[in-house]
Amino acid sequence: MTNTLLNDEIVAQVREAFTGLVEPVAVLFFGRKQGCEYCEDTLQLVREVTDLSDKLSLKTYDLDDDAEIARKYHVDKAPGLVLAGEIGGEVIDYGIRYAGIPSGHEFTSLINDLLIVSSRDSGLSQEARAFLADLQSPVHLQVFVTPSCPYCPHAVVLAHQMALESPHVQAEMVEAIEFPELADRFGVSGVPQTTINHGAGTVVGAVPEMHLVEEIRTALGTPVS
Repeated sequence: MTNTLLNDEIVAQVREAFTGLVEPVAVLFFGRKQGCEYCEDTLQLVREVTDLSDKLSLKTYDLDDDAEIARKYHVDKAPGLVLAGEIGGEVIDYGIRYAGIPSGHEFTSLINDLLIVSSRDSGLSQEARAFLADLQSPVHLQVFVTPSCPYCPHAVVLAHQMALESPHVQAEMVEAIEFPELADRFGVSGVPQTTINHGAGTVVGAVPEMHLVEEIRTALGTPVS
């Protein structure tokens, strides 16, 4: 590794942000030896970030060689990231995932997510928490983004907040340029786009949390109480 991806100014800003870290966070990286254009840069990026606090740790895996571990964490794309809690060396999966490099505006999502996971508090409103507390059906959220989209981090972090709040929610940022076939499958023409349960519902744009709650409710066929 010759050059760093984070300049001194960004390093200083991230170090300052990380003074807010509370509990340990494990970042799980999943790469692939062949056909993964952004794996090397993604690994370097998360290594530089996790090196900035002793509350952060990095674990590296190969999507093929460590297929069983990848299945355990529901990772099927490379580069893939899982942001998890860590207690006494045990990894606690909250269903927070990234598919693709969190670069550009998505670097903000990564830093905010690390702080949220470390706090073990979603920060959602009581109304949203109540809905998620009553949730019994699995919810799969995929938030399609591009690095140049300034509105995408809001949608990504909101989906990840919901995953942290409920064990029934899995939420994944998907970098649309890196995974064009998936973006085409769900008709992504603008970002952010949040796809609910593999197309049962779709939300375009960065929306308030209760808007997303209502769209999830509709996708599940759940009547408003």
